[in-house]
This record gives sequence, structure tokens and C-alpha cells, in this order.
Amino acid sequence: MKLGSLRFNPPIVMGILNVTPDSFSDGGRFIGREAALRRVREMIAEGAQIIDVGGESTRPGAQAVSVEEELERVIPVIEAIRSESAIPVSIDTSKPEVMRAAVDAGASLVNDVRALREPGALAAVAERGVPVCLMHMRGEPRTMQQAPRYDDVVAEVLAFLEERVAACEAAGIPRERIILDPGFGFGKTLDHNLALFRALPRFAATGLPVLVGVSRKSMIGQVLEVPVAERLAGSLALASLAVWLGAAIVRSHDVRETVHAVRMAAAVRGESPQQED
Repeated sequence: MKLGSLRFNPPIVMGILNVTPDSFSDGGRFIGREAALRRVREMIAEGAQIIDVGGESTRPGAQAVSVEEELERVIPVIEAIRSESAIPVSIDTSKPEVMRAAVDAGASLVNDVRALREPGALAAVAERGVPVCLMHMRGEPRTMQQAPRYDDVVAEVLAFLEERVAACEAAGIPRERIILDPGFGFGKTLDHNLALFRALPRFAATGLPVLVGVSRKSMIGQVLEVPVAERLAGSLALASLAVWLGAAIVRSHDVRETVHAVRMAAAVRGESPQQED
């Protein structure tokens, strides 16, 4: 499977780079060009094949960030990464202004927790001609975990993503440039998250690459009763299961360990190594 310069056979790992002061797991650790670059170099050495740069936390209760502040956080970092590496960079944003500026600075993928629902976002991605990851989120980060309810979480999330794919195609974004993300932890209870995880084959059956982002998330803490710092084992278990169930991309804080887990799961599935053209 291939999307632009990205290939998903076997599945790949997306390394998380939060240049924010308030992200739930690593907020504040990688603010600043040099700290961010050091982390990027580490993740590349550990096997990351995409770096996902985010300048606004989307954890439950997170506060909104202005366009100007988000640009100040992410653009220098993207430019710095691009100055020394050809690794694909994803911009984790919902703001069309940030999408355009990030792509112009060297990002090659837009990763949007709001699935291009903000005014102008569809046009921004269509104009720049880059792939996009569409994620499902019910509500907004500040309130999304306040008693979310679904009649059928799997059917409703699938229907939402199918509608957003149709909106993308209508806006001039071809289906071949679209990735799907069920949005684990974004307006979902533990039971919702587990049901969606079991249903990953249904998302993969759309024929579109599926991204799974569960690294260190609260669903692990709820099942294992451990704090964020002790969720590596749970994260790796879910990464392996995600690949087994059809995920193409696993988004992770712990790149080296996740790359190892993903490769083993892919080997058992019989996925062939990536080949150069």
C-alpha cells in the first residue's frame, strides 16, 4: 500500500513530536528548535517513518491556541527538520492557515482531529495537494469526555468518516490521498474505545489506510490501572493488535519499542519488507 511517498507494507510508525507546554504525556519537553531536533533525530534513528508535529494540545480539557501562537511553535520546527532530513513530516492541526504554512514549510501530510470540518480546511488541503488523515472526534477537546454517548459507536464513527471522505472528494481531494483514524479517546468511553479497536478490520475494509493512535492513552490506564509513565507495555500490546487487525500506521511516543512490536506483528501476518523502487 502506498500514499504519495508513504508506504504501508509492512505498517509504519509515526513518531509524535508535541511542541506544546500542555500535552498529556510529554508537554513542554520538546519546545524549542534544538530540543525538537534532538528528539526528531532520535525518532528517525529508532525507525520512525513519519514525524507528526503538533503545536496545540488536544487532550481532554485542553485550551485553544491562536493561529499565530501555533504557527510560532510549529513552523520553525518543520523548517529545521526539513533542513537536515527528508523524512515525511505531518502537521497535526485543524487550522487552514497552519495547514498551508506548514505544507509550504515542508510538511507533506495533514493530520486533523476535526477531519477538515473547520471553515477553509477542505480548500487548504485541496490547494496544497497533500494527503490528509481524517479523525473522528465527538465534541471539542475541552468537553469531549463529558459522558459521550452512541447508539452504535462503530457504525456511527464509520458513517462519519465515510461522510468526510465524500466531502474531501467533492472538494477535490482524491480518495487515494486519504487516511482514516477512528479517534481513540476523543469523545469515547473505555467501552467505546474497545469496541472500535475490535472493529478495526471494518475500517481497513474501506480500502483506505487506517491510523491508530493509542500511545499512553487513558484507555490503557483504565484497564491496567497505571499512570501515564507506566503505560508502555499496554501501548505495545495495542500497537501489535492494531497491526494484526489491519492498521497501516501506528502513532507513538515510544518509537523504538513500537517499531519492534509492529515489525513482529507484521512478520506474523506475513507482510513483506518494504522494497525500494
